[in-house]
Amino acid sequence: MNTVILAIESSCDDTSAAILKNGKILANYVATQEMHRLHGGVVPEVASRAHQVNIVPVVDMALQKAGVDKSELSAIAFTRGPGLLGSLLVGVSFAKAMALSLDIPMIEVNHMQAHVLAHFIDSPRPAFPFLCLTVSGGHTQIVQVNAPLEMIVLGETIDDAAGEAFDKTGKLLGLDYPAGPIIDRLAKQGEVVFDFPEPNVPDLNFSFSGLKTSILYFLKRNIKKNPNFIPENLDNICASVQDRIVSILMNKLLKASKQTGIQEIAIAGGVSANSGLRKAIEDFGQQYNWNTYIPRFEYCTDNAAMIAITASFKYEQQDFVGQDVVPMARYKL
Repeated sequence: MNTVILAIESSCDDTSAAILKNGKILANYVATQEMHRLHGGVVPEVASRAHQVNIVPVVDMALQKAGVDKSELSAIAFTRGPGLLGSLLVGVSFAKAMALSLDIPMIEVNHMQAHVLAHFIDSPRPAFPFLCLTVSGGHTQIVQVNAPLEMIVLGETIDDAAGEAFDKTGKLLGLDYPAGPIIDRLAKQGEVVFDFPEPNVPDLNFSFSGLKTSILYFLKRNIKKNPNFIPENLDNICASVQDRIVSILMNKLLKASKQTGIQEIAIAGGVSANSGLRKAIEDFGQQYNWNTYIPRFEYCTDNAAMIAITASFKYEQQDFVGQDVVPMARYKL
């Protein structure tokens, strides 16, 4: 008998639906919300209203692309959290209504767990146990993955996330939102000539608040001396900022590998699309004899395929939830 899962992702500003059949992704459709560029960041109320507009056509498009009729669905999976509460509410409510109408079970998925398990959509797949550095606009974690549904958070940010450091730096530099990809592009044209401090944070935790502050004061000092400092040095500033953020991430990941003895190393989340980080993980892999795993770009950012693959592991265990399930803005692994 076929197992067909419809998965819905609506944790932030992307509305996504995917169809998984017998462990294979048949469709992964994403609708983005471009209007947030005008505001320099995601506006929660605007995002939730856009999800309401997008969710029906996105689900319909995924079903059509996969060649699947809704009557064939075995279960509906959805992101329960973490994320923006209003955005999550749209996805959860839609999943509950559709599951009720079709009389099929529901599977709730932790967004961060799904980022990690995105590695199991395609080959090569990491062997257990492995370490996963999960980096996005809202989260930065090092997770030890002992089994698909058994994860231990070894370290996480105590304040801001790596993706936020990229975006806030971009705002200081006058770049459009989201700034991460722009900084990545400009960094390729520049050189690492400015030195930013690496925070002294104990254990395997991260902190990016101090780095953001140091970048702010660095720019203020230099603009005071030269009003054209940013446009004259933009590429080098981007290269230097990116180099420091990547070094912070990689030094903690190396420390985690040495502490655990694990050499199966993966990265996930939106920031894992950064070319500097992807190169660093490959370089460290060669230097320290790691087996490294980097997801395809389409599975780095928020998408429903990662929700679907996570749901497939839960489906095997008949791990379902009832109609009383509610979204959770904060949802720890």
